[in-house]
Amino acid sequence: MATTATPTRPETAAPARSPRPSRRRRIARALAVGLAIVLALAFVSTVANAAETASEKAQLTPYGETVTLNAGDINVWRNGGSGPTMVLLSGYGTPAPAVDFAPLVRELEAFDVIVVEGFGYGYSDLDVANRSIENITSELHTVLAKLHVDEPVILAGHSVGGLYARYYANTYPDQVAAVIGIDPMAATATSLEVGTPSITEGVAGALGLYRVVTTIVPDLIQPPGTAYTAGERRRTAAMSNWNYGNPSISDEWSQLQANSTKAAAQPFAADLPVLEMLSAESVDGMPWWLPNHEAELAGVATHQLEVLEGAHYLHWTQSPQMGRIITHFVSAHVTP
Repeated sequence: MATTATPTRPETAAPARSPRPSRRRRIARALAVGLAIVLALAFVSTVANAAETASEKAQLTPYGETVTLNAGDINVWRNGGSGPTMVLLSGYGTPAPAVDFAPLVRELEAFDVIVVEGFGYGYSDLDVANRSIENITSELHTVLAKLHVDEPVILAGHSVGGLYARYYANTYPDQVAAVIGIDPMAATATSLEVGTPSITEGVAGALGLYRVVTTIVPDLIQPPGTAYTAGERRRTAAMSNWNYGNPSISDEWSQLQANSTKAAAQPFAADLPVLEMLSAESVDGMPWWLPNHEAELAGVATHQLEVLEGAHYLHWTQSPQMGRIITHFVSAHVTP
């Protein structure tokens, strides 16, 4: 009997499966997407910051006058007073010294007040290298000569400006009538090493990240109290963003210890009148602050040391009292 073979059905091949990406590849892809997003946000922030800066600079008329040196342009503001000449030197990183000192200048109408904005500050050039104490004080000397300031000046320095005032007074003793410190740094000897300028702040400023932070938390850059006008506060905000982390400021920071050592090598002259006003916050927060200042004044025949309520930027809140102290000290101890 014949049998009928059952036809065999061809085997059905299993559908091909795409190989699943490895875990490493997935991570790399996620990182690439994340990096692309970060770069896009950085680009948007940079462009927005540049546009806002350009708009602010177009609206805010520069103050002061330009003094041209070999290294670049330095901005100087003067109140036009007719009394003894007083030169104000700002603390480290102060974005607009002439604006920052405004409340104190208003209390010093009896003086011919000059605010010198060194390289890296205010409307001065921001990319001048080698911020050694020798260069900073030599530049100040040249500026005053170009302004035809012939009589000995009263140098008033805030914070690191106190170091520069001390060094200047020792370098040009016949051209300084007195030194005034506004919570000044006391000069101390270190290993004299010069560090490497930081670029982190400059990058943050260029990318607009600093502007984002100060927009969210404006109190980070705005002085407390009511001593500043609305216009001055607007300039403070704008110029803080323009000047943050610039190359000159970065270089100055890297040389701070070396500059302090050089200033400490020469004490105040015994016959130089020196007034120092310290902030209570600095005295209470740093146990060495008051003793260090007392020690550097010990050999000065005519000196006065005052501790005033307030923070490091004393002139933000104590300008009226400071004006009275300064005026009395100069009247009593500085020969016209």
